[in-house]
Amino acid sequence: MNPTACILVIGNEILSGRTQDANIRFLATRLGELGIPVREVRIIPDVRETIVANIVELRARFDHLLTTGGIGPTHDDITSPCVAEAFGVPWEIHAESFAKLEAHMAPGSFNAARQRMAMLPRGATPIDNPVSVAPGFSIGNVHVMAGVPRIMQAMFETLAPSLRGGRPTVSASWHADRLLEGAIAAPLEAIQARFDAVEIGSYPYERETGRRGVSLVCKGHDPDTVHAAADAVRGLIDSLGFVPIAGEPR
Repeated sequence: MNPTACILVIGNEILSGRTQDANIRFLATRLGELGIPVREVRIIPDVRETIVANIVELRARFDHLLTTGGIGPTHDDITSPCVAEAFGVPWEIHAESFAKLEAHMAPGSFNAARQRMAMLPRGATPIDNPVSVAPGFSIGNVHVMAGVPRIMQAMFETLAPSLRGGRPTVSASWHADRLLEGAIAAPLEAIQARFDAVEIGSYPYERETGRRGVSLVCKGHDPDTVHAAADAVRGLIDSLGFVPIAGEPR
């Protein structure tokens, strides 16, 4: 079986609507390419008890737990010490990270707030940050990254080679304009029953031009089975008198 992942988004700004999360889609896509399907996503506030409780729970349930947000220099950036508490280890200066940050900062600017970014749970392995140097880190099966998308993505690419994965997720899709879900529900369920190792999703779409229809997406880990299911989906669309169009609607 493929290893599983959970994404834990940490930040009051996400829950309030002030900031729109841009990391979930990237992580879910990249993890799928590595054969690590995402099975759950949670968004939680910058509250110590909540962060600690979620880390303790989720790292026990999933092979990989990836967090984003809360590792900057300000008072509400509390993810790192919360991870240390969840693992029952001290939160302390990581000498190598401290030296890198000190060398990166302008003379006299490496103040106490910025020094917090060099503090990691004891035993953690830094995740390199080629954008702004301040590291993320891994401890056990928990991987802690920044919330800023450009930095998070750079961190993830340095982390990715170390992640234990499985067979990559394969997908194939067809869509049809003017097709409605109500017309395909029963036959689509029959196709799903035939291909129980494939996840078949039905996604209505509507564009500003008034164009609308349904996109049918098949996902799994065996390419032959996925494409066989997609062929059945294409045949279903065709049998209903609609034109099957390969790929996602634009």
